[in-house]
Amino acid sequence: MLNVISLREQVYQYLRNKIQAGELRPGSSINLDGLSKELAISKTPLKEAFIKLEAEGFVEILSRRGIVVKKLTHQEIKDYYEIIGSLESSVILSVFDQLTKDHISAMKRCNDQLLKSLEASAFDEYYQLNLDFHDIFLNLSPNTTLRKFIMPFKQRLYDFPRRQYWKEWELLNLEEHSKFIDNIENGDREGAAGILKEEHWGWKTHEPYFLRFYELNHANPET
Repeated sequence: MLNVISLREQVYQYLRNKIQAGELRPGSSINLDGLSKELAISKTPLKEAFIKLEAEGFVEILSRRGIVVKKLTHQEIKDYYEIIGSLESSVILSVFDQLTKDHISAMKRCNDQLLKSLEASAFDEYYQLNLDFHDIFLNLSPNTTLRKFIMPFKQRLYDFPRRQYWKEWELLNLEEHSKFIDNIENGDREGAAGILKEEHWGWKTHEPYFLRFYELNHANPET
C-alpha cells in the first residue's frame, strides 16, 4: 500500500511539473496508454494522479476525448479572484489580533525583496516571495484546510504553466501590499480585510491587467 501511494504521488508531481514547465500546454490532450508505456507503469497510479489534478482544476477528464490540460476561461479567472479575496480577507479578520510587530516587519522585508526581484527580472524568486508574503498571515490561521484550498487556485492562475511577469501590474500589487501593511499598523482590521478583498483581489481593478497578462504569455482565456 505504501509503495502504491508513493508511486501515485511521484506520478502526480511529475505531471504537475510537466504542466508547470509548459510541456503539457492548456488544451492539449494526454494519451493515457502512451504515458503508461513511457513511464513503464500501470494505468492505476496515472488515473489516480489525474483524478487529483482534475480536483485541483489542472486537467479535465472527458468521457470521449480522454484527458485534456484545462484552459482557464475568463469566468474562471474572475471566480478564482473572488474566492481567494473572500478567503484571505476572512483569514485576516480572524487572525488580526495575533499579528505582531515582527509579522509587520517580515511583511515589509518581503515586499522590499519582491521589488528587488522584480527589478532583476528574477521571476521564479518573485513568485515564491509573493506566496511568502501572504503566508505570513495565512499561516496564523488554524484552518489548514482553508490554506490548502487557496494554494491550487493561486498556482492555477500564475504558475501552471509558469509565466513571465508584467512589471506595471506587479508594481500595483506591491503598492497594495504596502497599503495592506499600513492598515495593519494602524490597527484597522476592516481596512486591511477590505484591501485584500476589494483591491488586491478585486476583479474590477485587475481584470484589464490580467487579460493583458495572459495575452502577453500567449494563453488568452476563453470568453
